[in-house]
Formats: sequence, structure tokens, C-alpha cells
Amino acid sequence: MQNPSDQPTALDQETLEYVQAVFDLVRRGDAEPLGELLSRGLPANLLNQRGDSLLMLASYHGHLEAARQLLEHGADPELRNDQGQTPLLGAVFKGNIPMVELLLAYGADVESAGPDGRTALMMAAMFNRTELVELLLARGADLQARDSRGLSVLDAARQMGAPDTAALLEQKLGQTQSNTQVGAKTRPRRAPA
Repeated sequence: MQNPSDQPTALDQETLEYVQAVFDLVRRGDAEPLGELLSRGLPANLLNQRGDSLLMLASYHGHLEAARQLLEHGADPELRNDQGQTPLLGAVFKGNIPMVELLLAYGADVESAGPDGRTALMMAAMFNRTELVELLLARGADLQARDSRGLSVLDAARQMGAPDTAALLEQKLGQTQSNTQVGAKTRPRRAPA
């Protein structure tokens, strides 16, 4: 038998309205009042009914200063919503380079992937976002990554008809293969035992 205190308590109307107002504040990007609320104890990882964190909403809606306030107050850049998406994936989807840089600076995993295994790099490639592809690669994204269907970053770009990122990835992959071949040629051989 469960103890009645183990049951989640229903929130009263006033509390529900307050929580809704906080999420609206983040959607509008009102960083200063958000920072004040966070300083007074508002949980930085508060989630809405769909599992979206305040940081997910700030990231998706492009509110850099609101996202910074949340991160400075301990918001988790890896907290996933109910669809398994991270704030980094939301920012990449929107093509928001400053937001991607901010999230990475606060510890977002450059290899962040959705439930289908598509990484942030794959998403950038799919939407023909060459600057984001360059940024993610410079931050250590895996050019050889594959999604849950076995598709590579280059496959994702080609499949979505993203010519600029496909060309960039072909060039990068060619450089990687050339470097590997050069390394194989110049690697000293061991004498047979």
C-alpha cells in the first residue's frame, strides 16, 4: 500500500499560472527577469508538460541571453525532452551558431544525438549549414558517425539534397583518407621477428 505522501500533489491554479508565466518569459527571451527568478531559487531545469526544459525553449527560440542566464544558474545542457532531443540539437536545427557555441562552452556534448542516432553534425549537414558543420568538426564532432539506420554524415547531407555540406564533407573525408594514406606510407615498418 502506498503512503499518501508518496503521491504527487496536484498544483493549485495560482502555481500553475506562475509556472506557465515562467515558460512564457523564456519563450519571449526576457533574460533579466528570468535571472532574478533564478537567483531567488527558480529551478534552472524546470520542465513543461512535454519535457522541454527552460534551456530547451530558450535555445530553440534563439534567446541567447536567457540561455546564458539558465546555464550560469546550473541548467543542464544535456537534459533531453520527451522526444529525446537536447538543446544543442534544437539550436543546430534552427541554425543558431551563437547558441551552439554557448551550449558547447557550457558542456553540451558535441556528439549529442536524437533517438534516431542523428548527431548534431548530421543535422547541420542535412540542412546545408556549412558554418555549423565546420564549427562542430572543429569542436570534435565525429565525421565518421552513423545514425541508427547506418547512414553517415555525408549520406544524410546527400539524402536531404544539401549540396554545400555534401561537397564540404566530401572534401573533409578526402583529406582524412589522404592523411591516413600518407600516414600508412610513412609509418616505419618493423623488422620481422
